[in-house]
Amino acid sequence: MDLSRTRLEYETQGIDAADFAPEPIAQFQQWLAIAVDAELEEPNAMVVATVDDIGQPWSRFVLLKGVGDAGFEFYTNYESNKSRQLDANPKVSLTFGWTALRRQVNVAGTATRVSAKESDAYWAVRPRGSQLGGWSSAQSRTLADRAELLERYAETDAAYPDAVPRPPHWGGWRVSPHTVEFWQGRLNRLHDRLRYVAIEGGGWELERLAP
Repeated sequence: MDLSRTRLEYETQGIDAADFAPEPIAQFQQWLAIAVDAELEEPNAMVVATVDDIGQPWSRFVLLKGVGDAGFEFYTNYESNKSRQLDANPKVSLTFGWTALRRQVNVAGTATRVSAKESDAYWAVRPRGSQLGGWSSAQSRTLADRAELLERYAETDAAYPDAVPRPPHWGGWRVSPHTVEFWQGRLNRLHDRLRYVAIEGGGWELERLAP
């Protein structure tokens, strides 16, 4: 397969700063709503990139579970590699890729843990199977085989026949952005890139970047 010849031309209307919201969260919510209305598969999927203690970047897909004025939220095991990396270095980036719409959004910011109350609220709406999985998986740790994981799951299911409490090692992260870039694919690779940059003291500056 010759990947050098594998390409699509992106024929889209493009984006203009005059049409954008004054701040990035509102603009992101508009684009997310369009992705949802287009019935894209998991429109809230995003790549979360962190850096470990030797400077090695790591990235993985995670589902966005909340977005508001304070930032972007996702939930995970606090003992996972990504959480340990965020504890040591809270600088993080997020990437949303809506390829069917020829769009992506890149976020750079700082991650902090959400409150226990917020983690409890989200845990309460998770399906029981996902709750049991949160207890059963020592995320990022090695397993002898899949049978070991399934055995832990069965043990957890038996231990909590009714409500499943939230594990103390499980909760949410909130990413407060300092830059948010909106990318729209265009013809001849002359893509549109509009980036919000936080202004010291409050507010946002919106600038256009060369593709």
